[in-house]
This record gives sequence, C-alpha cells and structure tokens, in this order.
Amino acid sequence: MSAPTLVIGEALVDIVSTGTKTTRNGNGKPKTTPGGSPANVAVGLARLGVPTELVTRFGTDPYGDQLGAHLFGNGVQLSPGSVEPGFRTSTATATLDAAGVASYQFDITWEPPALSLSRGCPAVHTGSIATVLEPGATAIRDFLKTLVDQPVTVTLDPNARPTITPDPVSTWAAVRELAALSDLVKLSDEDCEFLQPGQSPESIAVELLSAPRTQCVVITRGGEGALGISREGRIDVTAPKIDVVDTVGAGDSFMAALIAGLNGQDLLGATRLAGLTSQSLQTVVDYAVKAAAITCTRHGADPPTAAEHAATWGA
Repeated sequence: MSAPTLVIGEALVDIVSTGTKTTRNGNGKPKTTPGGSPANVAVGLARLGVPTELVTRFGTDPYGDQLGAHLFGNGVQLSPGSVEPGFRTSTATATLDAAGVASYQFDITWEPPALSLSRGCPAVHTGSIATVLEPGATAIRDFLKTLVDQPVTVTLDPNARPTITPDPVSTWAAVRELAALSDLVKLSDEDCEFLQPGQSPESIAVELLSAPRTQCVVITRGGEGALGISREGRIDVTAPKIDVVDTVGAGDSFMAALIAGLNGQDLLGATRLAGLTSQSLQTVVDYAVKAAAITCTRHGADPPTAAEHAATWGA
C-alpha cells in the first residue's frame, strides 16, 4: 500500500445556524457536524480512494468523540498525538444565509503535535486557520521549509478567515511566504478579494507564480466554475448547473478532488507537478469542480466518494 498523503490542520465541530436561529436536531440540541477545512480535505481524499493521514488536535470530549468517529469511519488515519485527553475540541458556528452560503465564527485553539514526513509520502496539504493561528502557524511554516529538498508535492489552500485574521496586509504576507514553499496554491475568488482587494484573480496568480517553486494556481469562482494558471498557460472550467442546498465544505471537496486528480495522473511526489500540461490541468480542475458541485447539492461538508462522482458525471 502506498504511503498516505499528509494533511495538516484543524479539525473541529460545526454548529449550524440559520440567521439568528440555531438549527436543532430531533432532541432539541444544536445540530453539530464534523468540520474544519483540513479535516474535510482529508475525508474528501479518503472517499476518493487516496490513502490519507491527518495531523490535527482535538480532545476526548463529546465533540472530539464525534470527530474521531467521523474521521475513522471515513478511513482517515490520525497521526500520533492528534487526540489529546483533556484538550477542549474546537468549534465553529456556521451561519447560513438565504442562499445557503455559510459564514463562520470560531472558538479554536491550534497547536499541532510534532510534524514529520513519512518515507514515500506523495503530497503534503495544509491551509485555513492552521496556517495563520499561532503557535501552530509557525510550526507548519518551519515544517514546510524542511521539505524544500524532499521528493514531495506541497499544496496550500489559505481559505482566508477574516474573523480570525482581520488584517489583509499581514495575512497576505503570510500567504505569500507559505505559497513560495508550495507547488500548488488554491484560492477562492472571495479569498482574492479579501487578501488583495481590487486585484484580478489572474494578477494574483501571476504574482504567486513568480516564486520558483510554485507551479500552478487554481482559483475557484463559486457557481461560475474555476480557472487554473500554470507556467504553460491558463484554463477555464465552467461549473455544472445544480440546485444548491448549501456551500458548506464545497471548497474543501474541490481541494481534495484536485489532489486526487493530480495523484491519478502521477503528478505528485518527486515530480512536483512536472509534466502538468494545460490539458491535464483542465481535466483535473473539471474533476474538482464536479466534486464540489455534488457537495453543494446536500447539507454540510459531505464530499463525494469516487463511485458517487463517477455515477453522477461519468468515469
């Protein structure tokens, strides 16, 4: 069995509300679902058939038990130290607007266990709160610096959270530093507008591609699809028309499918995206857009399996 892809970042529980009303389950308690962008990516990868290990931290409280059951149940391997007795599991209150678009308020502590690279690991993915919230952000940045000469592909999804880092200038500086240590960077159009207001996604991509290591930038555009810009050129993918239930976890499903698609084309590991053509990028981004579309047709961060993706859109 091949070594797992390593995902680093927060795992937390989403408490879902609509407007000022918290969604309740059948027992009258707040509706809670496992979440956290990196954890969602790990689950998405595992469901798409990619062996995955998650470095995170949560407790053995009821929220932590819910997270553990979700991750193990989806085949995600947890790194040693990720579950800590006595640690209070982090939460996010997700508020849905009338269109099903989520905004978040966080109650989170982030300090990962020791980070290390397993022999044969094809890719390391990180992003979101884990890359900006101290002390864990420094630990991730220092770890990525050790991978400069390692035969592994690094992917980054900053997934900007203005409620955590309200200053776009300092946040962009942190993103630039991490992006320069990454082979592929994925952003949303909302990330772009927060981090570099007034700048076009294309110009942001070009700026990130000025770093020697960065080979590709992919920018999602919600219902309009996504664009990918590499050293070979630019591609655009249109999103399929769907009935949106909510957008929770859609970006994470996209990221997982992007990594899985690159893995399927043997572009990860020591190759570090060498050989990524415009045609292969088009194929991979199309696969990711369609995975995100499936997630948007159901409640919460519920990424598709490989079988569901094939059944919906064809092999």
